[in-house]
Amino acid sequence: MKLLVVEDEIKTGEYVRQGLVESGFIVDLARTGLDGHHLALTEDYDLIILDVMLPDVDGWRIVQALREAKSATPVLFLTARDSVEDRVKGLELGADDYLIKPFAFSELLARVRTLLRRGAAPALSDQLQVADLVLDIPRRRARRQEVRINLTNKEFALLELLVRRQGEVLPRSLIASQVWDMNFDSDTNVIDVAIRRLRAKIDDAFEPKLIHTVRGMGYMLDVSSVG
Repeated sequence: MKLLVVEDEIKTGEYVRQGLVESGFIVDLARTGLDGHHLALTEDYDLIILDVMLPDVDGWRIVQALREAKSATPVLFLTARDSVEDRVKGLELGADDYLIKPFAFSELLARVRTLLRRGAAPALSDQLQVADLVLDIPRRRARRQEVRINLTNKEFALLELLVRRQGEVLPRSLIASQVWDMNFDSDTNVIDVAIRRLRAKIDDAFEPKLIHTVRGMGYMLDVSSVG
């Protein structure tokens, strides 16, 4: 499989490129946003690994250009910006995942393989849909069976995370870091309470049930029951 890495830090770029080549991938390495932008729009890649903070054209503009061109190539952001707002911005522009610097190559490789197994995403839309649940991303609205569901900002962020990672079991620690920007404390039940409130709004009055508890592991959103 052919990957594009866009990274202006020489050591990081070479570290990623070499590790991916040794893992059996064909890798193009671009060291500027302009070169990455050109390659991303003119070549066919199975996955693009994209630094956010580039000196000329930043990663956000590149992924936005990709999605405007109706490219569904999966994009994994590498970023030192770890605020919830930055992560949400990247996801809304069309990124599929992100990895905070510094990172272990083993984690990068695991995320790359997960995205490749998932396959190319559908053409970007302002809406996300699972069964009869529809999320309107720009307006931050949700509905099921054409019934508007009123959600708080945190509830919508939590639901969007679950929908974008449909079929994946999300541990409480990941939900805490991505939605609340905090480290998970096993002595608190903030995640469980939030899921319970979201489930009451999304699932209680509707079929099929979408939000599932995977005991000892976390939560997932999917059409089929986890048993």
